[in-house]
Amino acid sequence: MNIKKRMLSAAAAVCCLFCLCSCGRNGTLLFGTGNIGGNYYSYGSAYAQLLGRDNEKIKINIKDTAGSAANLRLIQQGFLDIAVSQSDTLIDAWNGKGNFSGMQCSGIRAVAGLYTEECQIIVRNDSDIQTVADLYEKKVSVGEKESGVRKNAEEILMVNGLNYNMIDESYLSFSDSAEALENRSIDAFFCTAGAPTTAVTELAKETDIRILSLDDRTVERMIKEYPGYTACIIPAGTYSGQTDDIQTVGVKAVLVASAGVSTETGRQLAETLFSHSSELRYATSASGLDRDFAVSDIPVPFHSGAAAWYAEHGITVPTDENGKTGSYPNAAQD
Repeated sequence: MNIKKRMLSAAAAVCCLFCLCSCGRNGTLLFGTGNIGGNYYSYGSAYAQLLGRDNEKIKINIKDTAGSAANLRLIQQGFLDIAVSQSDTLIDAWNGKGNFSGMQCSGIRAVAGLYTEECQIIVRNDSDIQTVADLYEKKVSVGEKESGVRKNAEEILMVNGLNYNMIDESYLSFSDSAEALENRSIDAFFCTAGAPTTAVTELAKETDIRILSLDDRTVERMIKEYPGYTACIIPAGTYSGQTDDIQTVGVKAVLVASAGVSTETGRQLAETLFSHSSELRYATSASGLDRDFAVSDIPVPFHSGAAAWYAEHGITVPTDENGKTGSYPNAAQD
């Protein structure tokens, strides 16, 4: 069975595990996730089933997308109701900067920070690529064009003196990247997702791979120069054949909703997340959802419904129904 078929089977298993009831006919929400090889898809599929069980009036229609940037654009344009996005991409979208220049996504509201996504650079074990600098003139997949991965790849390359003109870049999904690396069609690929990531896990079963560690200088510069990053470690043994800890940077996966989603529905989104956090662990590598993690360092205002749920639990989060631009770095607990 090839990598893509194995991932489709894994995704189906997740859906079956959480297929607890049929959802109602009214109140359908369009939910932007990501491609099948990533955690957004598996997390979103599991969450949708749990949400439908909790509230039969709500039905979720999962949309697999190119990732964070696409999700945020589609919410702003009214084509999605809820989605998952990287926190660093969310910063740009809210402030109308970077790839969102001329399109400030002021209609987006936060529900909760979900888990940390590690920036992973995957190569074959027999590759001569040992550092980011070694990617010079190599064939590298930098994620899909509307993904947050593409932004991460560009920034990691830049702090190491490289840009897209210095590599032979391609824009592939995680599953296509894994298949291309297995077939030696590419030399490396970037993957930003909670580790272990399905596409990488399945690839490691078929091919000896390595994950590049970022040196101290790269980690320090990434955190200093680009908002939204934190230092993190992918522990040894996360993937088959991985004998060493991997030093890298990560961003926060954030569940967001359109400001147009009703307060009642927004409250249900938060309620389901926290009441089923232990079950959602089976969909990703994330541990049980922590309230402090969920509300801290979120760069956009919170949805009114989510804010109501937090208030019921003694937590105050910033909301701004006028869509004013700004930074919302922390929420204070009462």
